Amino acid sequence: MSEWNVPDRIDHTVLRPDATKADVLRLCQEAKEFRFTVIFVPPCYVDEAVGAVAGTTIRVGIPIGFPLGGHTTKTKVAEAIEAVARGARVLDMVINVSRLKSGDHEYVRRDIAEVVKATTGVEHKVILETCYLTQQEKRTACQLVVEAGADYVKTSTGFGAAGATVEDVRLMKETVAGRVKVKASGGIRDWKTTLAMLEAGADRIGTSASLAIVAEWQLRQSGTL
Repeated sequence: MSEWNVPDRIDHTVLRPDATKADVLRLCQEAKEFRFTVIFVPPCYVDEAVGAVAGTTIRVGIPIGFPLGGHTTKTKVAEAIEAVARGARVLDMVINVSRLKSGDHEYVRRDIAEVVKATTGVEHKVILETCYLTQQEKRTACQLVVEAGADYVKTSTGFGAAGATVEDVRLMKETVAGRVKVKASGGIRDWKTTLAMLEAGADRIGTSASLAIVAEWQLRQSGTL
């Protein structure tokens, strides 16, 4: 038996470039049916998503600086402010990978901190895009996220060269040492992988394969599998 209530741990997501308005509205309906607590949609559909889940406890999440992270800080802040003004309550921003790899640590810290400061009262996750980072860069990034005042470190966008790994989740969990939480995302498409990420220390799972994951989890809970 799993110790986790899995729907509570999942950020139910549709961020494909070809996702339609119908896909977004379907995601919202699925969140209601399966009791997901957070959904992620493209910024242009924030109004539709907020309207579709009105009256529920579901929070709408919007990506910021997505998917490459190279936007200017002013642009990220503007994206974040608009999303929150329209009803988003969770923001997943992409770290400036290029600046991090260039050693511009204060720039990276300030980039995150400005978004956090401009949108108080909502949840902030910072996507490291771990597939592009060395082990030391991952540790440094985690420390900068903590210093900037965000709530989570997150592995991946799902658009990079690779997604979440158990090893990266463990490293991130160890580095943040309880000061922020950890979200695993990118390539998580079945219950076995989800379980491995949770056991490694992930507090949340970001996935577009939520329904398949929950279905398998439920079967295993009931002893059918």
